[in-house]
Amino acid sequence: MKIRTLEQLRALAEELRAARDHRPCVRVCGGTGCRARGSEEVLARFKTLLQEMGLTEAVDVKFTGCHGLCERGPLVSLAPQEVFYQGVEADDVRAIVTETLARGTVIDRLLAQDPRTGKRARREQEIPFYQRQHRLVLRFNGLLDPTDIRDYIALGGYQALGTALTRLTPEAVIELIERSGLRGRGGAGFPTGKKWRMARAAPGSRKYVICNGDEGDPGAFMDRSVLEGNPHSVIEGMIIGAYAVGATQGIIYVREEYPLAVQTLEIALAQARDSGFLGKEIFDSPFSFDIEIVRGAGAFVAGEETALIAAVEGRVSEPRQRPPYPVQRGVWGYPTVINNVETWANVPIILERGPEWFASLGTATSKGTKIFSLVGKVTNTGLVEIPMGMTLRELIEEIGGGAPPPRAIKAVQIGGPSGGCLPKTLFDLPIDYESLTEAGAMMGSGGLIVMDDRTCMVDVARYFMDFLRDESCGKCLPCREGTNRMYELLTAICEGRATELDLELLEELAQVVKQTSLCGLGQTAPNPVLTTLRYFRPEYEAHIRERRCPAGVCKALIRYVINAERCTGCLACLQPCPQQAIRGQLKQPHVIDQERCIKCGICHEVCQFGAVEIV
Repeated sequence: MKIRTLEQLRALAEELRAARDHRPCVRVCGGTGCRARGSEEVLARFKTLLQEMGLTEAVDVKFTGCHGLCERGPLVSLAPQEVFYQGVEADDVRAIVTETLARGTVIDRLLAQDPRTGKRARREQEIPFYQRQHRLVLRFNGLLDPTDIRDYIALGGYQALGTALTRLTPEAVIELIERSGLRGRGGAGFPTGKKWRMARAAPGSRKYVICNGDEGDPGAFMDRSVLEGNPHSVIEGMIIGAYAVGATQGIIYVREEYPLAVQTLEIALAQARDSGFLGKEIFDSPFSFDIEIVRGAGAFVAGEETALIAAVEGRVSEPRQRPPYPVQRGVWGYPTVINNVETWANVPIILERGPEWFASLGTATSKGTKIFSLVGKVTNTGLVEIPMGMTLRELIEEIGGGAPPPRAIKAVQIGGPSGGCLPKTLFDLPIDYESLTEAGAMMGSGGLIVMDDRTCMVDVARYFMDFLRDESCGKCLPCREGTNRMYELLTAICEGRATELDLELLEELAQVVKQTSLCGLGQTAPNPVLTTLRYFRPEYEAHIRERRCPAGVCKALIRYVINAERCTGCLACLQPCPQQAIRGQLKQPHVIDQERCIKCGICHEVCQFGAVEIV
């Protein structure tokens, strides 16, 4: 059924909301992380059991988007009981149905437990991981079925679009976005309203809007989770943006490595067309617009606007000099607005709740919320959304739960591979664009990797430089040769072959690459090197002057030895050694043959007595 008026849409929303509110609902997390842990089997078991019990019509079962707490998946929430279960397996389903759904009895062993206090939480909002968050873009992720547009409509979906098309001029929409203070969530944080105004002022009747879903940062899954869990929020935001700038065609550029996101988007776009939100004369207005999906080949540099445009046009993903900017000359030479997934998903919220409300969140220059993928050596890994201005310490220690004992957090990499490594002494830094840039890092798209005291910061810089040199398109010499040479120098340091002059050369080279590269990839590629040199220089000096890796990571600079006083002769380290480098008799101290040892670290991992030491 095509929806032609805002009143018709609101009436449908009321009808759908009434229908869904009167029945119990089981929501199983269908995010990629929970699927990897078996949530598809959990969902199938729920459907099979409810069918056997004749309750299919009495209980709704939904496969939702990512709930966020990926560390504890698969996740299941029950309404109206308001019970949140974690670590659910298929064998737990019968107990959930017969005890919680039927009798209201809560199964304690499936409740999330705070490792610090031991307290179990029944409701999602009571879990420390969720308590400090402010979930706006992610507010519907755990509530709706992303493959059913009726769920989105029941929650108020597409009403912001109806308001824009029937009650606001394009200039008024742009003014609302400007007043909200929304900045691009995919990189440097360019003001969204300013970009839209420039595109609207650009001459020409043919214009484009693009959703940049090329999320290539290691450990990042923010955009993927939004596209998988609530694709209609992105689609609605794009339609509103297209109306504001005068575009008639939209493109969602999404990574080929995100098959679930692509599948969900294809379903959502088809449903949006069938409902009249895409196509000709949307909401009986003169405005017509449609969206197509373009799959990316996986080039990290395609996240840069001009390189993305090249990829959309079927060319090699190489950036070009700017100006002209994409808003002046973009896809096939036409004015083009490019925003990332999270930016587009914020647009309906601003129209729904007002720009002043949105601007009240965050800081003076960084408004609203920001989604982060919190990964690494932290207790609660997952997807979080916080108000701008929250400190790194609050995010990592209160929401993330800190490092699993007995480890201690050492640093955090924020902003992806082109971001920066910040030490724990800066964890009181507010998370906003300016503060992070001043510290040598960047907001980026929202990847956040936590590192503990077993991490070698020189090795971390080498890892990211290896990634960036491989992802460089090679078009400009500073990035092509500079990233490779920095990697070679970092490798020499990790292998104990470097001198003090090499350290000076590394720092100088990083500055040159930053200042002379063509695009954002090359200009930010030195950040991991510059920030580790700035905050962890003693580690570099220990590698060079003492031929020692303080973290015990760099193989060329460490040895594994067995402390005879601690060794019980249990044979636990001897048996798994792939080189048979450990000798010893049962209940007698063992010895490691250094000539045969390949420093794989297995002996250190399996020893329960702390007898295998790194020196």
